[in-house]
Amino acid sequence: MRQLTLSLCLLLFSTAALAAQQYDLVIEGGRVMDPETGLDAVRNVGIRHGKIARVSSEPLNGRRVVHGAGLVVAPGFIDLHQHGQDPESQRVKAFDGVTTALEMEIGVPDVAPFLKSKEGHSLIHYGTTASHAAARALVFGAPLAPVVIDPHAGIPEILPKSGPATNQPATAEQIRQIQQRLRDQLDAGALGVGLGIQYTPGATRLEIIDMFRVAAERRLPVYTHIRSFGHTEPGSDIESVEEVIGAAAISGASLHIVHINSTCLLDSLECLSLIKGARARGLDVTTEAYPYTAGMTILNSALFNPGWREKLGIDYSNLVLPETGEHLTKERFEELHNSPMPQSVIMFANTQEMVDATIPNHLIMIASDGAPGHPRNAGTYARVLAQYVREKKTLNLMEALRKTTLMPAQMLERSTPAAKRKGRLREGADADVVVFDPQTISDRATYEKPMEPSVGVRYLLVAGTLVIDQGKLVPDVFPGRAILGPGKAKETP
Repeated sequence: MRQLTLSLCLLLFSTAALAAQQYDLVIEGGRVMDPETGLDAVRNVGIRHGKIARVSSEPLNGRRVVHGAGLVVAPGFIDLHQHGQDPESQRVKAFDGVTTALEMEIGVPDVAPFLKSKEGHSLIHYGTTASHAAARALVFGAPLAPVVIDPHAGIPEILPKSGPATNQPATAEQIRQIQQRLRDQLDAGALGVGLGIQYTPGATRLEIIDMFRVAAERRLPVYTHIRSFGHTEPGSDIESVEEVIGAAAISGASLHIVHINSTCLLDSLECLSLIKGARARGLDVTTEAYPYTAGMTILNSALFNPGWREKLGIDYSNLVLPETGEHLTKERFEELHNSPMPQSVIMFANTQEMVDATIPNHLIMIASDGAPGHPRNAGTYARVLAQYVREKKTLNLMEALRKTTLMPAQMLERSTPAAKRKGRLREGADADVVVFDPQTISDRATYEKPMEPSVGVRYLLVAGTLVIDQGKLVPDVFPGRAILGPGKAKETP
């Protein structure tokens, strides 16, 4: 009897031990790459309760086993600069290997309803900064419409149309009101302060410094589109980079300069040298780029105030409507620029040589500036892997993964400790994981067909949930969660 009891106890113990070692999902035999530790080896990855529970050379037992032989297993890509927050944009981001896509450049007009509208309806993780442009428009009596999360919404109205709210200087009282609006938005969970200075040219240098001071008092970063582009002085891109580096030095706020390839254009390497110099002297300044020669923006915005052609060195014909492919004439430009309806436009102003020189720079992290109408929305990350790793060989795979995962995660750590669990593939990290074929991953989006999804991503996990399974989108799963700033006590699970 005693022997029987002992046998039953051993059986129960063995069963319990087996259950304890069983994972929700195991990725078996893939090339596991972690930019933080430098791990690059064949490993098995066990995932449980939305976390990476085990990375091992030993076999693992899982309820579902994914075979990763010949595939790269890496942290999911983190996009700090994603305007398209609609379901269709999230779908193409997933096929591009993105597990987190944040609206950090400009921010949204109202943080709380934006976060609420996406709760339980998001394929991938989301979040936003507090918008200076929207706060300014509100204080000037021209509030922006709320962001609409809709497949056909296009670029949300995050930018005010050219007018008094963009072109006039603010009074001291108005600046105080703008600052208070930003504080309220930070309290609602924003991850920092978003500035689109080129879209609010009436904002004085002092107003910009005062916005940096709001970020600094909360120990949060500023994400900014700089004031201007081109060689013409005053108002060159060099001067514009100097302005925000100066504001960071004065205020103490961390600074992230968005899409340096798009605003510095042919001066991108000079602008990077300014950032390098600032960092060497102790300032916290970072930047990003995307792998395309054309940008996209709003034609009705203050960016197209008089003088834009001279600054950019381009003409009306370099502007193209994404919906039709129409190249603009002066007459057509004037008609659309003066229209009350927002109009997206693609702007060809850079060279492939400059983009190719910018992307491999060690200071550059990758971010898409994605929105419907431009191929960068769907293809940025696969394009980097296909062109710069596989074809041009100007990046090795680990460095490309560092630019798309660890670097943006480390930037996010300035806003939330939850980011320490992202951008890594190690035990205890969030199970935001991309599994892709390094030989076939490629972008397919073009200017004619900008929403064509990338190919080569076999599996994508968001918080441990498969959203792409064997190269196909899993229907009716929405594991994406809000990435929240310290204004909200609730931390991202």
